[in-house]
Amino acid sequence: MALYTHHLPKWKRDEVEKIKMWAKDYAVISLVDVHGIPAAQLQGIRRDLHGKAVLRMTRNTLIEHAFAELGGDYADLERFIEGQSALIFTNQNPFSLFRTLEKTKTKMAAKAGEVAPQDIVVSKGPTNFKPGPVVGELQQAGIPAVIDAGKVRIRDTKVVVKKGAVIQKKVADILSKLEIKPMDVGLRLQAAFYEKTIFRPEMLAIDDEAYRRDIALAARQAFNLSLTAAYPTKVTVAAIIGKAFSEARNLAVEASVYEKDAMDAIIARASREAKTLKGIVGGK
Repeated sequence: MALYTHHLPKWKRDEVEKIKMWAKDYAVISLVDVHGIPAAQLQGIRRDLHGKAVLRMTRNTLIEHAFAELGGDYADLERFIEGQSALIFTNQNPFSLFRTLEKTKTKMAAKAGEVAPQDIVVSKGPTNFKPGPVVGELQQAGIPAVIDAGKVRIRDTKVVVKKGAVIQKKVADILSKLEIKPMDVGLRLQAAFYEKTIFRPEMLAIDDEAYRRDIALAARQAFNLSLTAAYPTKVTVAAIIGKAFSEARNLAVEASVYEKDAMDAIIARASREAKTLKGIVGGK
């Protein structure tokens, strides 16, 4: 999209220049969605990011102007601007930034009209509700409820909203009463730009423990392959030599090759065989 910036008012021009300056000063520039985050939580997030990253709240149009003027790979970031975008500048790598942003999220009650981030499930079992209108409210929300021992009990586990579906008001109200908070509210990463590469959230959502296990498994498999194929490397050469020595010694023992490193094993083997033979022919 062509943007004409020379007619911008001074304060907007200054904002565009600040964005361009920070984009060059920091290793990573990222877009985050701040829609729906309460002001108090946003202030807390700013405090948590202090010393790690700079969070800049600004208008989407000014972000577009800055990206257009930076040009090149930066211009590709424009397509990820949506909703209420803000900018984060940091020297953390994108994976560390993603983990940092995930920690800013807190569980919140659902509001009517919001989209379910995952299947919202109400589990069966007793509730703290006494018999009354709440039974009808549960049933209207599609949650099977009965009266049991003077309390309302949910009869079966139920998926009340599928992932990606819009949450209806009746469902939102009853979820709030059940104290079920399905919404993750916090900075949602839209895209991060690092070393001329754009990273999407799904590229950065890595399970560290699983990743470490995979690396350790790959290292073991590579070691074993090198050992089996007798392909020497800095890490495996000692094990390969040890294996070769052991196999050569065993071969010398089996073939009764009288070599100094095999003599003790050959004698021990002959002694065992003599004792076995004595046991077989003894007394005959």
